[in-house]
Amino acid sequence: MENQMPREEGIDHSISLLKEGYKFIVNRQRKLHANVFETRILGKKAICMIGEEAAKLFYDTDKFQRNGAAPNRVVQTLFGENSVQTLDGAAHRHRKEMLMSVMTKEEVARIVDIVKLKWEQAIDQWSQKDQIVFYNEMKELLCKVAFQWIGNPLHEQDTKKLTEELAAMFETPTIFGISHWIGRSHRNQVEKNMKQLIRDIRDEKIKFQKNSVLHQFAFYKDSDGNLLDEDTIAVEIINLLRPIVAIAVYANFTLLALHQFPKEKEKLKNYPDYPQMFVQEVRRFYPFFPFVMATVKKDFTWNAYEFKEGTMTLLDIYGTNHDPVLWEKPDAFYPERFASWKGSPFSFIPQGGGDYFLGHRCAGEQMTIEIMKVSLDYLVNKMQYDIPEQDLSFDLNDIPSIPKSKIILENVRRVTESIQ
Repeated sequence: MENQMPREEGIDHSISLLKEGYKFIVNRQRKLHANVFETRILGKKAICMIGEEAAKLFYDTDKFQRNGAAPNRVVQTLFGENSVQTLDGAAHRHRKEMLMSVMTKEEVARIVDIVKLKWEQAIDQWSQKDQIVFYNEMKELLCKVAFQWIGNPLHEQDTKKLTEELAAMFETPTIFGISHWIGRSHRNQVEKNMKQLIRDIRDEKIKFQKNSVLHQFAFYKDSDGNLLDEDTIAVEIINLLRPIVAIAVYANFTLLALHQFPKEKEKLKNYPDYPQMFVQEVRRFYPFFPFVMATVKKDFTWNAYEFKEGTMTLLDIYGTNHDPVLWEKPDAFYPERFASWKGSPFSFIPQGGGDYFLGHRCAGEQMTIEIMKVSLDYLVNKMQYDIPEQDLSFDLNDIPSIPKSKIILENVRRVTESIQ
């Protein structure tokens, strides 16, 4: 017997979603006392879900699909046309294999070495300045990392421009007005340049090492044995570059956590396993992705609730990572919780849930964790800095949410220099 799904009254709640950001689903979950409920977004019925069981359902590819789920403004800024995030079935599996082919242990180790090199160079540069804005500096650092990793190191004069263009892709999807259109323009420009680069590689006008990520992608073949078109290759290369730059958001929150919870530093210095736990807690505790979207693939009933084909469905990422059913004292910063964590792919979903190869979980999650651990090591053990008075608050209504000051640092210096 089917039950009536809890429903939020009102004509449309799109504006509320943009205003409430990360708390949109949680606010209604508490009001309606339900982990699954109906609302209306973009003039259509939408289902919102939160929690581990909801995540298991959401990532069931027999019941949900991604094709056509994301609003056009998100596709045109964040994902790109025909990207892996918008595919289903065999097409998605083949494209995901392409991305996962460069997420090997060897490639993760290689990018870690690049990150360390860029951190060393950055500290030298930062120490020459009166102050730096950490978020902006980390975006540039990671942009350099990303391009060197794919095999196309940046010239210094290109770094700021490409950093701005890639960052706009994840900073502007939910913004109305000129900033959003600037974000679209930036994506279009990067895609245009990347397509030309792919053509030049294929025509042998530019030589790249055959084992480089860029060369591998340029000559990647579809399931029929044909080279992928230039548009698709460009989009998926950007889907490697953009998320690496976006790790700057996590790096900023890593620094904020060290400032907000200063006692954690001694644990990080004294316990070898603690950095992994600390990084995982940063990913759980602070906001990154608010939610993910799909549409119902075919009619079905779950927990006596009816799901109709074509219905937009949102899974709350932030809310699931703060679900009191799953996490003891979810609003407390407590890295030790991960000492006994069992590793469920549906309860801890900062970068999506489910299986890496078969589902839509972020292909670069392990790379993200390792880059964060390197950054944490530098912040704790290899540099010193002063944090002057500033507005370190962050607003869960903003997507992405970033400390308002973007964290200003003064008097950056190496630890070895301070000891001398």
